[in-house]
Amino acid sequence: MLRYRPSGMSNTFEGVLMVRGKGTGFMPVPGEAEDILISPEKLEFGLDGDLVEIELLPKVAGKRREGKVVRVIEASHSEFIGVIKERVAGAVKELYLEPDNRRIHKDIVLKEVGVELIGMKAVAKITRWSDATRDPLGVVTEVLGHAGDHETEMQAIIRGGGFSESFPEPVARAAKEMYDQKSTIFDAAKQDSKRRDMRGITTFTIDPKDAKDFDDALSIQKLSDGNFEIGVHIADVSHYVREGEVIDDEAQKRGTSIYLVDRVIPMLPEVLSNDLCSLRPEEERLAFSAIFTITPSAEVVGEWYGQTIIRSDRRFSYEEAQEVLDQGQGDYHSELTDMMTLARIIRKNRFAEGAIAFEQPEVKFELDEKGKPIRAYTKVRTETMLMIEDFMLLANQSVATYIYKLSKENNRDAAFVYRIHDVPNPEKIEDLATFIRALGYELRTEKGIVNARDINKLLKEVEGKPEETLIKTATIRSMAKAVYSTKNIGHFGLAFKYYTHFTSPIRRYPDLMAHRLLRRHLDGSEIKGSELAKFEKLSVQSSEREIDAVRAERDSIKFKQVEFMAPHIGEEFDGTITGVTDWGIYVEEKGSRSEGMVRLSSIRGDYFEHLATAYAIKGQRTGKVYRLGDAVRFKVMNANLEEKQLDYELVV
Repeated sequence: MLRYRPSGMSNTFEGVLMVRGKGTGFMPVPGEAEDILISPEKLEFGLDGDLVEIELLPKVAGKRREGKVVRVIEASHSEFIGVIKERVAGAVKELYLEPDNRRIHKDIVLKEVGVELIGMKAVAKITRWSDATRDPLGVVTEVLGHAGDHETEMQAIIRGGGFSESFPEPVARAAKEMYDQKSTIFDAAKQDSKRRDMRGITTFTIDPKDAKDFDDALSIQKLSDGNFEIGVHIADVSHYVREGEVIDDEAQKRGTSIYLVDRVIPMLPEVLSNDLCSLRPEEERLAFSAIFTITPSAEVVGEWYGQTIIRSDRRFSYEEAQEVLDQGQGDYHSELTDMMTLARIIRKNRFAEGAIAFEQPEVKFELDEKGKPIRAYTKVRTETMLMIEDFMLLANQSVATYIYKLSKENNRDAAFVYRIHDVPNPEKIEDLATFIRALGYELRTEKGIVNARDINKLLKEVEGKPEETLIKTATIRSMAKAVYSTKNIGHFGLAFKYYTHFTSPIRRYPDLMAHRLLRRHLDGSEIKGSELAKFEKLSVQSSEREIDAVRAERDSIKFKQVEFMAPHIGEEFDGTITGVTDWGIYVEEKGSRSEGMVRLSSIRGDYFEHLATAYAIKGQRTGKVYRLGDAVRFKVMNANLEEKQLDYELVV
């Protein structure tokens, strides 16, 4: 979908509407330094995410350029998920659905539901909306369950993101038919002369212990000249999922798998993602491989790309592989040691070139049989995780670079799907530098331009400090978002000139596109302009679905954090101040990373005011200061599951 385009008249533009706050709209327009502001009364029938046409209003000196919605071209919401509530409208009571998505600034008035549904989470659709100043009318199409219940909330998150756990019947049927013909399909693949047989080489997978789909494996053999042959083998999804077929159409719509706290919503039917395509141990599997000849000093001196047949000898969890390395003995100890030695050099070189170390702690939950969180903890990153990441990054970078070189040699356009990451916005970088300074650190910038090495220097400096996570989060937020595109501009965060996503086609649609395009380039097949336009559209769509998936994953974590803290009302915890506003401070609990609000009015013994430039609050009588990053003690006062909000109070 286009982000914006001229609509025919000089002062009207089409684009995707963003609605924030209390119903204020924004839309980017070329030639304007800031997004166009659309006040609530000028949104008309536009809702967040809709493709709309706006008209620019006359400029007012000293003010942000404003516009108004003149028509909705394409609505982005066919259904709305929320809680059914009751209110008084005039002299009568009415029921309405309050959308969970706070970017939807309108409620939906329900005329044909009973009071027994008050407090239930439901799905509704708009049936009539004739007056833009009033809420639309709608009907309930499905009741999900009681708001706050585990399964109800998970289903609301899934449906709210436009995802579905089940596959349409034609897709499920096609997947089953493919599974029933797996021997025929595999035998035909083995006859392909272009497919390289790697079954005799030591190969294994290393994944999370609860993983069910294995989309990457590594092979290693030491060559007679002392070099190593390292194979990065990726599930050959493209051999099974063909363009234009129903499974591919559904994968396009989904764009990605979603990882909620208690389940995975796969991009592909499970017979493919967990079986046919999955590189399971001791089973012959089809792969698309990047095979490197690497010297003991980790220099790549040879490369080969193509489809293969592999057989994984062992399925390791990260912890199992790490234990072999730590204890100096166990299955494939020699191979794992050689791989780790090479990975450490590759990693060191990558950071020396300017890659930014953005690793963030990941919260995990242990749930009981009813889905209630009984333990929250931060996932430990083993070095075997980093090792796998090193080889996957090598494959992703090398494939993209190879496509460029191959295209240049053959005088063809480098038609491909890249993972790109633009340089940061100078204003955001200056804001970040100010923020960092308030915490007692320095980030060197030059008129908003920052060197990745200086960012790494800062991140190294705060390592292990209480404010480490805070500074990393702020730095990430100041960066541009990585997206998919057929137009390569490089990857700032990784310091790669060429980069793609090649290593996870079971769970990411762009990786599947990368496999198909790589095969076309290897075969010397012409990729026409019309096809490139299709791939660009799919790249934009995949980027948008990735955002939806990340939002769903974060919502599921936030819900579980609130649910985890709910039984602890009245109890005290240690936390860190993660945000400072006019109305209060945000505090994050150390163990579960559950963030809650401490209202300024709740802090006893003084009247506190917000010092915006210092990222702090200060007591007028005592002079007591609380700054961003400070460690504090707090008490849990309230846990609102419906709003996914926590209220804390400082212990002073």
